[in-house]
Amino acid sequence: MFLKLTTTKSTEDKIKRLKEKINTADAVIIGAGAGLSTAAGFDYGGERFRKYFSDFEEKYGIHDMYSGGFYPYESSLEYWAWWSRHILINRYDCPVGKVYEDLLSLIKDKDYFVLTTNVDHQFQRAGFDKKRLFYTQGDYGLFQCSEPCHQETFDNETVIREMVKRQKDMKIPAELLPVCPHCGTPLAVNLRCDNKFVEDDGCHKAEERYENFIRTIDGQKILFLELGVGLNTPVIIKYPFWQITAENPNATYACINKEQAFCPQEIERQSICIDADIAEVLAK
Repeated sequence: MFLKLTTTKSTEDKIKRLKEKINTADAVIIGAGAGLSTAAGFDYGGERFRKYFSDFEEKYGIHDMYSGGFYPYESSLEYWAWWSRHILINRYDCPVGKVYEDLLSLIKDKDYFVLTTNVDHQFQRAGFDKKRLFYTQGDYGLFQCSEPCHQETFDNETVIREMVKRQKDMKIPAELLPVCPHCGTPLAVNLRCDNKFVEDDGCHKAEERYENFIRTIDGQKILFLELGVGLNTPVIIKYPFWQITAENPNATYACINKEQAFCPQEIERQSICIDADIAEVLAK
């Protein structure tokens, strides 16, 4: 069984070692969690939350965007008033985070692939190759049938912008409520939050490309670069990265995460754990 262990070398030494591993790696696999977008400045709480959701905070006592996404609102009109704002500011009308641009500058000339639980599309907007991305948890920019009656998704930018533009008193107009064109039931955001998550053709193709990438680099000098991944869903990124590193003596596991940078004792010598701000580390 893996044991948690933190390393003791200085942060500067670890950053230098990480830079060397990036330069010498045959392939880099990036595993990105919510902490990466937080490091980019897209915080779900605090001042940014109050700027866009002070009315919801006052009425319902909600204090962050994550909690607001699960709140049982009084009506679908309020539900979509919330979600249209949430999607607009986190998917469409936010800048590209500098931390994503810094990351791309470090690995753009490498053979790389990105595995991420983030749903804000920052990687693609920053210029990462779309065919080297696997969004495992969905996309804020897509609707799906809430049943679902089929495995299909729909781009939502036009209707999301209209919802935000026309909402009043924390409600959207009833005629903007999104419904499935096939069965007429309400549409939902394409997020993996229950057993009704739709994996469309694009999702399956991305998964196939990732699995093929893993197979083709087996035994090579691989850098598994984990950024901002917590313990909510460790089976998607963290545990597989540990396992493959343990099985490949040429692999290196690197983790950058404020107050959550650790590795199993079994791969300590193959690991670089940096307890620091991701944006600062990548900039250095």
